[in-house]
Amino acid sequence: MDKDRISSELTYKAVRSSGAGGQNVNKVSSKVELSFDLEKSCCFSTEEKELLCEKLATRLTKSGILVLKSDEDRSQLKNKEIVTKRFFEIIAQALHVPKIRKATKIPRSVVEKRLRAKSSNSEIKQSRRKPEF
Repeated sequence: MDKDRISSELTYKAVRSSGAGGQNVNKVSSKVELSFDLEKSCCFSTEEKELLCEKLATRLTKSGILVLKSDEDRSQLKNKEIVTKRFFEIIAQALHVPKIRKATKIPRSVVEKRLRAKSSNSEIKQSRRKPEF
């Protein structure tokens, strides 16, 4: 994943943040919206695009654009850094394919130990029975 190439395709938009504020709340645009057009991107192969569309289906708009927002900080620059970092984490997580678990065979020693325990348990229970005449 080439972060520099992907970063060139990101578009940022500064918006006024919602909620209670102070004197500058109506003047300062500190909230940052990041948008990334997944379908028009040339950074990913078609297989990767399909995987991203599948994994990020709930986050994508109808036109296939991923939109992330950040208004955690008062600074526009910090919000831009936060939203960019979150974007790359989401992309990396979506592209990660978990390893398929390979089933292992139960070792012979474990099977033999279990059978010995069963037979000894059986002998103990037989010794508790009333003797036959």
